[in-house]
Amino acid sequence: MKAADLAKLLAFPLLLAAPVAASALTLQVRPECAGRQHCFSSIAAALDRAKTDGSTRWITIKVAPGSYREKITIARSKIRLIGSGADDTKVRFDAVAQTSKAYHRNGWGTPGSATLTINASDVVLAGMTVENDYDYLANDRLADGDAAKIGNPQAVALLLDVDSDRVSVRDSSLIGFQDTLFANGKRVHITDSLIAGNVDFIFGNGMVLIERSKIRSRVRAAAVPAGELQSFVAAPSTLLDQRIGIIFYQSRLTRETGVPNGVVALARPWHPTTRFADGRYANPRAVGQVSFIDCFMDAHIAPDHWASMNGTARDGTMKDVFRPQESRFFETGSYGPGAARRDIGMPRQGLGDITAIKRVFFEDWPGER
Repeated sequence: MKAADLAKLLAFPLLLAAPVAASALTLQVRPECAGRQHCFSSIAAALDRAKTDGSTRWITIKVAPGSYREKITIARSKIRLIGSGADDTKVRFDAVAQTSKAYHRNGWGTPGSATLTINASDVVLAGMTVENDYDYLANDRLADGDAAKIGNPQAVALLLDVDSDRVSVRDSSLIGFQDTLFANGKRVHITDSLIAGNVDFIFGNGMVLIERSKIRSRVRAAAVPAGELQSFVAAPSTLLDQRIGIIFYQSRLTRETGVPNGVVALARPWHPTTRFADGRYANPRAVGQVSFIDCFMDAHIAPDHWASMNGTARDGTMKDVFRPQESRFFETGSYGPGAARRDIGMPRQGLGDITAIKRVFFEDWPGER
């Protein structure tokens, strides 16, 4: 046998063992597929198909213009969900926390209400609207004590669930009222997008970096007494061992018509009720972090800028009060009619260096962003 032939023979098993790169896969979602290959009439069906792919390749799901009434979950990593533009591709559902316990693994209605849940790493969402269109205002306008009024009207549009990381949201709209965006995973980067809501509409313990986006406060239907706050933009519950919470950078805090001047706080500290060995009470380690860096603020922002929030005491009552001065709240470079603020004793120093923030935030985030 010639040496060249021997070399080929010896190499043959190695060639068989060498990994074969999977070709790219693109799926389509359209109201009518008309026999198109890799085409589905719902986003959920396309995501189900993607879950059957055991490779590590990226899968792109292109969603045609239309309104899709679906409650969907992205559970496979390396998914691009790409719409035809936020004005043209819209995903809506109307679940609400009061009746959504069955949707969540632990029976928690707030995350169970999400229109879109992302529970995977390396996910891109672009060019679409995700909305929870539960009729929050109809419930809000009912008087306290009305038998028809529900006590848990949280209605999430986008949930970043516990196993999510390296999620990118681009050129999209996230729309709801109370609890629009729930960051309960690791990292989400939101750029050139709109987030709209009223009460605590950007909240959670995850790392959130929002850049060049519109943060739109929406109206309340309830009669709010004069001099009281009616809404809160953010409610971070960042744990103490996590440096970064919710970062707003070069974004614009605007409002819907009908939102009065001076009634919306930038943030309040959420200490979630948590079960410990010695009882169930507000988590003392959830000392929320939020920064507003170089952001425009319209006149709806309250003069104090920040607010306190009550939490569950060890006796089960809501008498514990958590103050912004004891939280990790910071702003720098604010401008616009709502930028002026009263001195309420907030710390003078905080997390405001965007270069340093990005260095930590994007660590181990290769490739798609």
